[in-house]
Amino acid sequence: MNRKLGTFLEAIKFSHSVFALPFALLAMLLAANGWPSFGKVFWIVVACVAARTAAMSFNRLVDRDVDARNPRTKTRALVTGALSPQEMMLAMIGSAILFVIAAGMLNYKCLILSPWALLILFAYSFAKRVTNYSHFILGLALAIAPIGGWIAITGYFAVVPVVLGFGVLFWVAGFDILYACQDYDVDRRDPGLHSIPKMLGLRNALIFAKKAHLVAFFAFLFVWLLSDLGWLFLLGVLGAGTLMIKQHSLVSPRDLSRINAAFFTMNGIISVGLLLLGALDIALAK
Repeated sequence: MNRKLGTFLEAIKFSHSVFALPFALLAMLLAANGWPSFGKVFWIVVACVAARTAAMSFNRLVDRDVDARNPRTKTRALVTGALSPQEMMLAMIGSAILFVIAAGMLNYKCLILSPWALLILFAYSFAKRVTNYSHFILGLALAIAPIGGWIAITGYFAVVPVVLGFGVLFWVAGFDILYACQDYDVDRRDPGLHSIPKMLGLRNALIFAKKAHLVAFFAFLFVWLLSDLGWLFLLGVLGAGTLMIKQHSLVSPRDLSRINAAFFTMNGIISVGLLLLGALDIALAK
C-alpha cells in the first residue's frame, strides 16, 4: 500500500502543489489581514491539494496515449502499468468530491464556484489538442488559487487577488513554455498536439516565455502597490524577478538539459518566498 501510494504521488507530481498553494495562502492572509481561524486554513489547504490531485489524475488518464509515445514520459505509471486507469479514476473522483466538500466548508460562494473551478482544471488536459496556448490554460488553472483563497475569507471578488491571479497566470505560462521546449521534437511530429514551441520554434518560444515572465513580474509588483504590504514583500517581488531571469539564463535552444532545475527549484522558491515574505510583512504591520 505504501509503495502504491508513493507511485501515485510521483505520478501526479504531488510536490508541485508548492506552485499554487502558497498563492492561495498569501491571498488568504491579505484578505484576513493576518491569520484566520484554523478551520479556514485547514479547508483552504484541503481544497487546493484536492483540486490539484483531481486535475492531475484526470490529466494522466487523458494523456496516457500521448505519454506512451513520448520518450520523456513513457515511464509514467499509467503507461508502465504501475497504476491502473481504474485506480487513477478512483483517485480523480475522490479528490474532486473532497474539493467540493472543502469548498462548501469554507462558504456558500466557494461551493457555488467549485464546479466551475473543476471545469477549468479539467479543460487543461484537452487544451494541447486544440490550441497552441495551452500554457495559458494551465496558468489560469493555477490562478484560481489566490482568487479562491480570497473568496474563502471574504465571500467576494476584489482587485488584489485578481491581479495576483493574473501574475500567477503569466508566471505559470512562462515556465510551462520553458518546460514544453523539452517536447518540441515530439510535438512537431504529432499533428494532434500543439504548443508555443511548436508554433514559434525554440528560440522564439524562449523569447515569448521571457515576455510572459515580464508581465508576471509587473503584476506581482502591482499587488505590492495595491496592498498594504511593505518592503519585505517588495524584496520578494524583486527576488522573484531575479529568479525568473536566472531561469532563462539556464536554458537555450541548443541546451535544454537544465530545464528541470529551472522548472521546479526556482519556481518553488518564488512561490514560497512570496508567501513567507508577505506573511512577515503582515505580521510586522500588526
